[in-house]
Amino acid sequence: MMYKSTRGSNIEVTASQAILKGLSEDQGLFVPTDIPKLPLSIEEMSKMDYKEIAYTVMKEYLTDFTKEELRSCIEKAYDEKFDTKEIAPLFHADNAYYLELFHGKTIAFKDMALSILPYLLTVSAKKNKVTNEIVILTATSGDTGKAALAGFAGVEGTKIIVFYPKDGVSPIQERQMVTQKGDNTHVIAVHGNFDHCQTGVKEIFSNKELGRELEKAGYQFSSANSINIGRLIPQIVYYVYAYCCLYKNGHIKKDEKINIVVPTGNFGNILAAYYGKKMGLPIHKLLCASNENKVLYDFFQTGFYNKNREFKLTSSPSMDILISSNLERLIYLLTGEDPEKTMDYMEALKEKGEYKITDEMKRNLEDFYAGYSKEEETFEAISSLYKKTGYVIDTHTGVGTHVYNEYIKETKDKKTTIISSTASPYKFTRYVMEAIDKKYEGLDAFVLADELWKLSGVPIPRAIEEIRTAPILHNTVCQVKDMERAVKEYLGVK
Repeated sequence: MMYKSTRGSNIEVTASQAILKGLSEDQGLFVPTDIPKLPLSIEEMSKMDYKEIAYTVMKEYLTDFTKEELRSCIEKAYDEKFDTKEIAPLFHADNAYYLELFHGKTIAFKDMALSILPYLLTVSAKKNKVTNEIVILTATSGDTGKAALAGFAGVEGTKIIVFYPKDGVSPIQERQMVTQKGDNTHVIAVHGNFDHCQTGVKEIFSNKELGRELEKAGYQFSSANSINIGRLIPQIVYYVYAYCCLYKNGHIKKDEKINIVVPTGNFGNILAAYYGKKMGLPIHKLLCASNENKVLYDFFQTGFYNKNREFKLTSSPSMDILISSNLERLIYLLTGEDPEKTMDYMEALKEKGEYKITDEMKRNLEDFYAGYSKEEETFEAISSLYKKTGYVIDTHTGVGTHVYNEYIKETKDKKTTIISSTASPYKFTRYVMEAIDKKYEGLDAFVLADELWKLSGVPIPRAIEEIRTAPILHNTVCQVKDMERAVKEYLGVK
């Protein structure tokens, strides 16, 4: 299995090279030359645990990894860091199955891929005889940053620098990052929004002169963002696993099609489900759920992508995004894998902030349904679900729940449905508790965590307890224009 760039037909690399590079030299994203089919039947995989399914799926993509290398990466990633044996359990509530992707070290779905990426990356470095220290450069809208920091902390031969929008993450998310231990970790707050951080990181990656300076100093960049194919492939696993669990437990019949709801801003999580469908997973509709920054909703409705709009800070900050980087991989497939057309769309987005796909491309979006949730609708979804079932969800999952409820009203489609539950409610206690009862307004985040435990009966995760009294270790703040300088200062590159 080789990988090519969405923007350049002449660039082909192995899986390990694609993981190491993160982003192609032409600024395209790496995609497999073919999307493989599932190598075993659902019946066979339904007898497997999470790690075995991870190996079964990932070996089809990571063909230059030996069996021993890949199994070792999986074993190290999905261990006692997760607080449930299932890794990604399903919880049935109000006619849907919530796929809980938040049982890892940082209580968000990013752990599912970022627990394994450091191991994939270090194996890739050895395979390709890399002697430079690898500098992981990442922009975060809240969850990727902490998950990447936790994954790479203390990993030999690496440093990690995370940029986050200063006022664009929850108090818990910020505290998780700024208390991160590890001599190889560095966190920088940016006066701007997530898109500013993400664009700044991409510009640093594309700066060839800076790359040469780093090379001389013994460094090279790589990415832990969802643009890295090493992030996307592990995400396919949990959709295959969830389907197998439904089948194993008698909730669906052989080959029965299901729907999957994914709250998403950067389009990576739902793209993984789409790849799963392409591999042969019986999926009817993929419900793309947006918050009030509804750039993806508008795109699926009209075929017109337009980031030229007001940026809104919402209660679901990990989705506060106007440039959905992973959508490029879908655009590439919609063009018939034409790198020149894909490049044209991405250049238009960069220069004008917008592009419009053809009617034929839009017709090929029938696998998707798009919806969005206003803030009050998200809060109502959280409150209503709790009152009906006693089950508490976070704000991002609330967005998905609202969009699912609207889909049912509109289509009357009663197919078995999985909703991706992308973060623990403990990560967004202020919004969650206020949605349930206004009496919690104004309370401290950690007081709210104690109240949530009483209310839900779900114990406070280690990730929250650890940061209650942890000292602040990172306090660097910079302007968008100074991001490159901040990187050089940390690395000691003149």
